[in-house]
Formats: sequence, C-alpha cells, structure tokens
Amino acid sequence: MKKRAPSSSSSLALAALPVARSRLRLGLQLILCVSVLACTLTLIRICSRSPSPVDLVEVPLLAPPKIAFLFLARSNLPLDFVWHTFFQKAEEEKYSIYIHSEPGFVFDRTTTRSPFFFGRQLQNGIRVVWGEATMIEAERLLLAVALKDPANQRFALISDSCVPLYNFSYIYSYMMSSSKSFVDRKDVRYNAKMFPTIPKDRWRKGSQWITLVRKHAETLVADTIVFPVFSKFCKRQTGLALGAKQNNKEAAQKEHDCIPDEHYVQTLLSMSHLEDELERRTLTYTSWNQSIDTKDKRSWHPKTFEFPDASLEHIMEIRNINHVYYETEYRTEWCQCNGTFVPCFLFARKFSRSAAMRILNEGLLGPFDAGAFLFTNS
Repeated sequence: MKKRAPSSSSSLALAALPVARSRLRLGLQLILCVSVLACTLTLIRICSRSPSPVDLVEVPLLAPPKIAFLFLARSNLPLDFVWHTFFQKAEEEKYSIYIHSEPGFVFDRTTTRSPFFFGRQLQNGIRVVWGEATMIEAERLLLAVALKDPANQRFALISDSCVPLYNFSYIYSYMMSSSKSFVDRKDVRYNAKMFPTIPKDRWRKGSQWITLVRKHAETLVADTIVFPVFSKFCKRQTGLALGAKQNNKEAAQKEHDCIPDEHYVQTLLSMSHLEDELERRTLTYTSWNQSIDTKDKRSWHPKTFEFPDASLEHIMEIRNINHVYYETEYRTEWCQCNGTFVPCFLFARKFSRSAAMRILNEGLLGPFDAGAFLFTNS
C-alpha cells in the first residue's frame, strides 16, 4: 500500500513548529532577564536605604569600651574605702568589677562599706592555695566571667592590697590608648618538668599583676594545653619536703622555678606567639625586700607600705618612674604607651590600711571625705 503524501496544510503546520518553539524560548529568556533586572533594581533601592558596612560595625560601639577590674582577694577587700573613692569619681559605663574570693564569701553591707562591691563576687569561686595552680585557675575564672560582657575590652588583675596611683579618668585614658597588653617578662632558668609540652625557648617568668586586651584574655580562657601542665607539676611543698630541701639549694631553686602565677601567663602568651603584642612590663609597682645575701632570691618578698611610707613625696617618686631596668639583661627599657613616653605604673602594692588612708588624705585621688564614706549599715 502506498503512503499518502502529507497535505499542504499539515506541511505548513510542521514547518511552523520550530519557529514557535524558538519564539517561546526567546520569550522565556526575555521574562527571565526582566525578572533579574527587577530584582537587581530592588536590591539597589534596599541597599541605598540600609546603613553602610561601617555603620553596622559602629552600632555596638555606641557604648564606651570598659575596663574590667578583676580583684583577687583572700576574703574581703581591706582597702575597699580607697577603691570606693576611685569608682565614685568614675563614669559607670566605663568599668566593670569582678571579685574572686573564698567560696561562700558574699560582698554585702556586712562585709564591705562600699556598695560598688555588693554582689560582685564570683559564684563559682574556688579555694586558692597560694603558690599552686589554683591561683591561676582563679584568674582564669575571673577572665571567663568578665568576657561575657562584650563591652569589656581591658582586663586588669588587682591585688586586695593594691591601690590606684591616679584617678579613674587618667587610668582609663592610659589603658585605652594602647592596643597592647601589659605583661612583665623575663627569661629565667627552665623547669625541665614542663618538657615536652612547653619547650625551653618558650619558658617565661614575670609579674602576676597583668593587664590584658580582650584577645589575650580569650587566649588564657581557651587554653587547654599549658594550664594542665602547670596544674600537674607546680604544687606547694609540704613542711617535710621543704625541710629535706633546705640544705639543697639546687632543689630549692628548681622549686622556685615552678611558681604558677609568675610563669603561666607569660609562658602561654609566648607559646601562642603573641609577645610582639605586649608591652613588656607590669602596671603595678611593687617594692621588694632583698635579703642580705643578694644571691638568695628565695627570701625576697613584697614590702608592705606603712603610714610613714605613704607620704605624697614618696608616692610622687613612684609616679615619676619612667623606665625599667632588667638586671639579667643589663638593659633599660623606657616606658611607652602607643609610642608615647609615659609613667610606668598606674597601681602599687602592698599597702596597709593606714598607708592607704594617708594617700587619700593627701588628696592623691582627689578630695576625700572620710566621714561621708563611713556610712552606717541601715
């Protein structure tokens, strides 16, 4: 049977199919382009009404950055009246207060005369054994709580026997003008117990009383490598162990080389390769009593300032110190802050209550009304 030839109308219809498909494809592409253009124009209009990236970054910074004052106390704060005067003249939005004290100790009207300290104690405090790793554990707890406030940008560790040498305004400007932490550092005899976790070339020593920028505070809190080594090997010696070592100077020196609060922060920041971000000094002045035998460093201890030591002239001498001499390196370092030469110290320790009262009466922190501070607990 012969196949029928397609009619002329069918031929035309078949020929028109590719054209129709082409036009449909072109129409879809045109619709897609128009949609993309419309979306683009809409986004441009939205962005023109939205804050710039700079504005978005600046929004959280409308509140001023704070200094977190981290008080490390045995129980109460015996010099609370000094700090009351200090904070009384400060702008409340520029500082925070945190206290680590013995577990269960509460700062209220029965334990402090300054309302600035009411309820500022940590709830998760630990029992600190001086000379053991619990000291640096307490410091890390203070930093961890203070870091919860994003406004805290500087972190100053303060002794319970410490006094400020300047008013709040000066100390705030001083700290905030520098992008570096203030961490005293010396290269000292290596404690071989720390090998291999802590290499010899990263072992450091310095003052416990540090001031950190936020980045370095976060480094301390996040540490899971260096702290466990200190916890394991740096332990306070019992009387029996000390008696066995009293005639062994080498053993005693090795024990002295493992004081956690004088080594941990400096060693951790060294191992974290952050030493270029540090001012190599502490902001807290300490006067050290030296033994008759200058080679016997073990008998060194901080001198306590009593009433006769707290004259305005003596305090001004401390204020005017502008350099640090590193005996072991035969080197003098002039104190700088953001490239500007400045006095070295903002705080000093250890002060008795009578000495602290004298510096207030001398007007060191501004006008002081003792009667106004000694309020009754009502």
